[in-house]
Amino acid sequence: MEKDLGKIKKNDTTDIIVRIDDFGGKPGLTIREFTTSERYTGFTKSGTRISQESFKNFKAIINSIDENEFLNMPVTEKPKPAPKQDTLTDKPKKEKVSKKNIVDIPDEDLL
Repeated sequence: MEKDLGKIKKNDTTDIIVRIDDFGGKPGLTIREFTTSERYTGFTKSGTRISQESFKNFKAIINSIDENEFLNMPVTEKPKPAPKQDTLTDKPKKEKVSKKNIVDIPDEDLL
C-alpha cells in the first residue's frame, strides 16, 4: 500500500515526497527526496521514515510549531562555495634512472 500525500519542490531536479507506505510489512510515513536527472531518476537515500507507532508523537511535534517562530528567526547568509581548484589528472612521471645517467665520482672527491 502506497499513498502519496504531497510534494515539496526542493530545487530544479529534486522534490521531497511525503507518503504513507508499507515497508517490510510495517506501515508508516516516509519523507524522502526524489530526483530527476540524466543519470538517475528515483528516490534517493536522503529522507526518513516515521513508524506508525511514532506517528502521533511526530504529529504533535509538527502541530506544536508556531509559524511566527520562522518570522522571528534571523536570516543567515548561505556560506559561499569554495573556489574550484584545478586538479591534476595525471600523476607526475618519475624519472627513470639508468646506468647512463650515473656518474662515478671517486671517493676522495666526495670528502
